Amino acid sequence: MYAPERQQEILRLARESGRVDVLSLAEEFQVTAETVRRDLKALDRAGLVRRVHGGAIPAGRLDFEPDLAERDGVAADEKVRIARAALAELPGSENGEHGGGAPRDRGFGSVILDAGTTAARFAAEIPLEAELTVVTHGLPVAARLADHPGLTLHLVGGRIRHRTRAAVDDWALRAYREINADVLFLATNGFSLDGGLTTPDLAEAAVKRALIRAARRVVLLADSGKFEQRHFARFGDLSDVDLLITDTGLSPDDALAIERAGTEVVRA
Repeated sequence: MYAPERQQEILRLARESGRVDVLSLAEEFQVTAETVRRDLKALDRAGLVRRVHGGAIPAGRLDFEPDLAERDGVAADEKVRIARAALAELPGSENGEHGGGAPRDRGFGSVILDAGTTAARFAAEIPLEAELTVVTHGLPVAARLADHPGLTLHLVGGRIRHRTRAAVDDWALRAYREINADVLFLATNGFSLDGGLTTPDLAEAAVKRALIRAARRVVLLADSGKFEQRHFARFGDLSDVDLLITDTGLSPDDALAIERAGTEVVRA
């Protein structure tokens, strides 16, 4: 088991039982106690657990927001699988109908890419032969796409938040009010059936609401570790999402409950 897989499982156990201890985890995963402590340290840096004497408990601070580098290392393998599965949702993809219509010819599609580590991984997976109009307010996303030969790239401006490298506030909101895109690839810090879509920062939440209004189809890219996570600023409901692409850490029962509420689920 790779470290990201083990950390994902440790996080699941912590949320289920309310606490995990180092010695039990070392025995369960057949690794040293020091390896478990490194896993807990990584999860603590990402804001997913809080280390306590002998183990860790799930993080409970709704306003905690790890920086971009810390978040990028959490569930890395899952994010890659999600990003690759999301390629089928690009306008012009041969794998789907995108919201009930026939696939579009290449070169005529437009997408919005939200800021975030999963969105940046998705940007890196877009094939060189793709021809699209792409709009983003995320600097890491734009950097990944700046040299792509087939894209018309629009970078939305505004105040840049240091933790997320995302543009926010009035400039960004005005820009998204002028856009009508085919597909939005949306990111979130937390999602749940009753808690909706949440993020720690009010300014980022406002931009995410504008993104949802600016696209005809909404695809949420979120690893299973974000399920049942609730943060300070709510920017939408799962009913605003047409398709959730997550990983197999989301249980079949939870996936079924989400689908019954009206959102299609793909577990990559």
